[in-house]
Amino acid sequence: MKGLKKFLVLILGIIMVVSMAACGGSGSGSDSGEGGGGEEAAPDVAAAYNNILEGLNSEAGTTDGQIVVATSPDFAPMEFVDLSREGDDQYVGYDILLAKYIANHLGKELVIKPMSFDAVQAAVQTGSVDMGISGFSWTEERAQNYFITDWYEAGDNETEQVVITTKANEGKLTTAADYAGLKVGAQGGSLQKIMVETQLPDAELSLYENLNDAATALLTGKIDALAVAYGNGESFISANPDDLIFSGFEFEVDDLYKNNVVLLNKDNTELGEQVNEVIAQQKKDGVSDAWYEACQLLAEIKTIDELGYDDEGNKITE
Repeated sequence: MKGLKKFLVLILGIIMVVSMAACGGSGSGSDSGEGGGGEEAAPDVAAAYNNILEGLNSEAGTTDGQIVVATSPDFAPMEFVDLSREGDDQYVGYDILLAKYIANHLGKELVIKPMSFDAVQAAVQTGSVDMGISGFSWTEERAQNYFITDWYEAGDNETEQVVITTKANEGKLTTAADYAGLKVGAQGGSLQKIMVETQLPDAELSLYENLNDAATALLTGKIDALAVAYGNGESFISANPDDLIFSGFEFEVDDLYKNNVVLLNKDNTELGEQVNEVIAQQKKDGVSDAWYEACQLLAEIKTIDELGYDDEGNKITE
């Protein structure tokens, strides 16, 4: 059993992607046995997301050209992979819904380009993609190098920045001083990297291109803790409830960093202003909470009962 457990831990990255595929299943099933005494079919965790996606697809009109969006699909519930789907539809999450919404309003065909987080920023800067939507927050460096759109709200994903660790460290890493000499992971080019550098100055920073690799490093003892956005931390913990926990330490987050933005090439101001208009419309539509909750369900971060949805993905209002 120990050998099997170790093997499973070492292939966490694969397990997490495959688990996302399970999230996208139809959830349909039938009772077994003549008397209908079999187990009740599991709720369809993808239903709410599929309802939103179908609505966006139905709103898409005639397109004139493409809009290419780069994203790093390792950041549930913002962007992740669902292998039960095909083509660009396998890339799911809040930012993917936003990308579809933007493409619809601009009359463009959406093309998703998956790549590492650092590569997304480089692709935007060189103009090989039209924009990057990948859980970005505002930073001074980005403001100098990109056209940064107005903010869009995505649940608590950016408002809370935290540290996750293993259960062996429960209660041990609650203050900044507790991290002195410890290895703390973060994604390269991320807000979390900056926060580790500035708020955990005595920790040893370990950078990763892919957050799934960082989580594997945490589970295998290569690092002691991992700095993440709260929603992403929920995702890793829900996938590894026997091994991972929130440390109890939270970073201080300036209001500038508390929401997400879209990155465009510095010279692409015309498209940037068009995207700002679409983001303003999205806020007026008031869809943010429903989108975020649907993505939490799809990533199995929250349950239908917790968020108050029925099996068809409709919000229970009574």
